[in-house]
Amino acid sequence: MEVSVNGKSIDVGAGEDETAAEMLRERLGLTGTKVACGTGVCGTCTVLVDGRTAASCLLPAGAVAGREVTTVEGLGGDAGDHPVQRAFAEHDALQCGYCTPGFVVEAAAFVDRWRDEHGTAEPSREQIADALAGHLCRCGAYAGIYAAVAAACAGKHDEGTVTPVRVEALSKITGAARYTTDVVLDGRLEGVIVRSPHPHAKVDGIRYDGPLAELLPADRVVRYVGQPVAAVAAPTKAEALAAAARVEIDYTVLPAVLSPEDDTVVYPTEESRKAAPRANEGPLASAKWNGNVRGPASMSWRGGTAAKRIEKARGDGGRTLVEASFTTGVQAHTCMEPHSCVARWEGGELHLQLSTQAVTRVADQAAKRWKLKPEQVHIVAEHVGGGFGSKVNVTADVVSAVELSRLHDAPVRVVLSRPEEIVDGGTRPGTRIDLALLAGADGELAAFTMDSHGDSGVSIGSNAAWHSRFVYGNAPRRIRDYDHVTNRAPGIPFRGPGMPPMLWALEQAVDEMALRRGEDPIELRRRWDGNPKRHALYDEASALPMWRDRTDPGDGRVRRGVGVAAANYMYFLDPGTKVELVVEQGAVVARIATQDIGTGSRSVIAEVVRSALDLLPGQVRVELGHSDHVYGPTAASSCSTASIAPAAQDAARRLRKALGARSLDEAGGTRVVGRRPRDRRGYVTPFPLDHFAIGRGFSGAVVVTEVEVDTLLGRIRPARVWCGVAAGHIYAPRPARNQCEGGVVQGIGYALFEQRHDDPGTGTVLTANLEDYRIPGIADTPEIDVHFHTEGWDHVPGRGVGLGEICTMGVAASIGNAVRAATGWRPHDLPIRPDRLLEGIAR
Repeated sequence: MEVSVNGKSIDVGAGEDETAAEMLRERLGLTGTKVACGTGVCGTCTVLVDGRTAASCLLPAGAVAGREVTTVEGLGGDAGDHPVQRAFAEHDALQCGYCTPGFVVEAAAFVDRWRDEHGTAEPSREQIADALAGHLCRCGAYAGIYAAVAAACAGKHDEGTVTPVRVEALSKITGAARYTTDVVLDGRLEGVIVRSPHPHAKVDGIRYDGPLAELLPADRVVRYVGQPVAAVAAPTKAEALAAAARVEIDYTVLPAVLSPEDDTVVYPTEESRKAAPRANEGPLASAKWNGNVRGPASMSWRGGTAAKRIEKARGDGGRTLVEASFTTGVQAHTCMEPHSCVARWEGGELHLQLSTQAVTRVADQAAKRWKLKPEQVHIVAEHVGGGFGSKVNVTADVVSAVELSRLHDAPVRVVLSRPEEIVDGGTRPGTRIDLALLAGADGELAAFTMDSHGDSGVSIGSNAAWHSRFVYGNAPRRIRDYDHVTNRAPGIPFRGPGMPPMLWALEQAVDEMALRRGEDPIELRRRWDGNPKRHALYDEASALPMWRDRTDPGDGRVRRGVGVAAANYMYFLDPGTKVELVVEQGAVVARIATQDIGTGSRSVIAEVVRSALDLLPGQVRVELGHSDHVYGPTAASSCSTASIAPAAQDAARRLRKALGARSLDEAGGTRVVGRRPRDRRGYVTPFPLDHFAIGRGFSGAVVVTEVEVDTLLGRIRPARVWCGVAAGHIYAPRPARNQCEGGVVQGIGYALFEQRHDDPGTGTVLTANLEDYRIPGIADTPEIDVHFHTEGWDHVPGRGVGLGEICTMGVAASIGNAVRAATGWRPHDLPIRPDRLLEGIAR
């Protein structure tokens, strides 16, 4: 058929069932058009058809015959010259960049219409939100998007020089950035995973008329609906799906455990228990098993004393004793780029192009799994469309692609669908936390007990209560974590694992204590909290007009309330981090085997090197995402910046010394390797734990949120959020601010919308798409003010630590406290759905 694409007439073939997105991506190589949901919900696939926006993942390819299609590649050319593209680069309106092309195309159409009708008048936030309502950004970069679109409408980016905030911004706003889902190798096959329809069954046999990769555990037992069983490959995705339908599997169905009353044991043997997936990071705390309950895993401090004091307070009437149970729902990571891998074997060596946040870690795991030498595994992750903790290991997509590639002697690409991503791509475990908090006669914290019951499906290692050991001084505390194992999909670490549910309970209990004592909630925290960095944040927060001028909400339909919550997080780093600098063609090239999942690692390294060597931005180039480069950290536990920035500083110092009086043009080929210096106060851990070390000191955050509550409809709208973060020196201020703004948005999703729902009879996930599983959109984004406290980290090389997790941890709790201030009703269950709110305030 004949179609005009980006101003060029093209004769292109298309299958009967092919979508416009598939035609553009697979046949024409225009991979700026992404597919993330496949149902027209997320907007990543947006293109212009005859000047109007369309969701190309739903549009049949035949429907564009004889029409003009414009993709992001054709919008402003390779230079990104459309005012919207320039604005997105200038205002840092992106993070991982996977959703960015769709936003850019939609925003360009809106800006062009707006300018025709309104000239250079600036639209309101509501008008911008309406225009972009069909688009989702899991990173939560909405604050920058608001600013970029408003500026483009006002004509501020029609001309002039643009200085991108991120070094990779141009490639992301033009669609040139290549993600794993975009990789097409000659002769490649498409792989599809065959999954279990049963929550609990033994696989007795598998029959298939071609090469098949088995994905079963050693005992051949599947333990949740959607667990990988096998994988097959074919030249196209449609053929691979048809092949998967021909796979015959014999199951012996076993009784499923879907509630605490069920008697069947999910892990009946020691071997199966050892093989259980993990819901947390780091070593697994020891605990006993009792059927399907594992625990308690304890991190108590004078636990017996705490329990006795609380029991005595119950007998005394308990006026200064706060007791309650709090629950949190299961939250899906659902990254915009799904788990994906392209594998090929060549000369006995394994090559992976992979969507991962752990290049070196996964390379090491792959070498061990397939019995290869480390130098025989090569991973490329040039651009990664989000991770949030879900992409740190060899996962089913990797195993499938590798095994199928070996079987077929051809490259194989495996990309999870959105339902697969939501079911098996990872979730934050749900929790029920039973908490008792006691204040003494002097108003100081006297004791608390916290029992956390984790709902991690088949996973173990819930650790929400464990984190409460490190907050509010050294008052006696009994802390216990339990796993309640069921035949549901596994939980895994998610951005600050364990902390948001723990703070949802603890920070609301602290707030309740302040109310009972008639004390300002910030002042109570200041007294209980000995961390001087958070004291500086309390000072800032208490002086905010939003806090200082809060008033009685009254009893009208719409009420406003302001809440506060604090957060505390360990300082992690990877002490083995290195950065290589090489002088090439008059520029300095930085190389490291780490990845940028949208957190700004490229920009941090570029800024450190540029500043240290007094170079222009164009004189520094950063290459990362290749396992063959010098060792780099996993993007987890907020350790990236605290590891790569000092290593880059050390490399720049070495290069300056090596250059001497020579210019870059004269010093071609000069190479140095910088290493992360040791902290001056040493580490809490005497040796790295899986490459991580725990440094001395805690990062901190204080979040103040104002909400508007519609007591008739049960809607909660966060109106303003102030997020104070104490993480030391900020290497790249705007990307760091963007990270914190996105963390606030994810916290809002956790508080108000996100909850995976399962069929109670089978464990089948019912919210397996982005329409039923609701994540925040741009209209849900409040005005966000981020404040950085940069002191207190002089013992750390570079004086700065990570902040990507601390910024999101206390958001949900601050919203809960704000709802209590607005309505008089305290929410105990997340998310705070309209039905729960209406029922609560009615009581």
